[in-house]
Amino acid sequence: MRQRALTRRAVLRGTAAGAVAAAVAGCSPTETPPPVAPKPPDRETVLLTKVIADKEQMVALYRQAGHAEARLAAVLRPFQQRHEAHLAELRRRLPSGPPPTTASPAPSAPASSPPTVAKVSVGRLRDLERRAAATRPRQIGDVSPALAQLLASIGACEAAHATALARAS
Repeated sequence: MRQRALTRRAVLRGTAAGAVAAAVAGCSPTETPPPVAPKPPDRETVLLTKVIADKEQMVALYRQAGHAEARLAAVLRPFQQRHEAHLAELRRRLPSGPPPTTASPAPSAPASSPPTVAKVSVGRLRDLERRAAATRPRQIGDVSPALAQLLASIGACEAAHATALARAS
């Protein structure tokens, strides 16, 4: 039996064919592509969502306080209306789509007690306003100038509310 000698050309053809076979095998339809990680929510969107949730809670507490004591309703109504105006502007800036999913801090009221059970005092509203106003400077550090201006204005309004509520109690 006579053996054929391997030529350089035969080795190169075999290597090329092997590379093509390996590439085709790597692209087989049985393999699924890795899942694409969802894009993390925009920081401003997350902040807006948190501020909106806090404002909604504040409006609910003002409504509750106004319903509990009729004499306070007329006094508290302008405060509530300003918070509702803040809410409208914050919601206007929130991009459309599903809200971002982030871990949010526990609410200030216990989750086990419904909001209509606990009495809301002017002192509690004043403290909430003061805390909210104190939070705003920390929120404006890394946001757009327009959102920073809005949050600063809201914080100034909350500080004015705290002062006015101190006189009302």
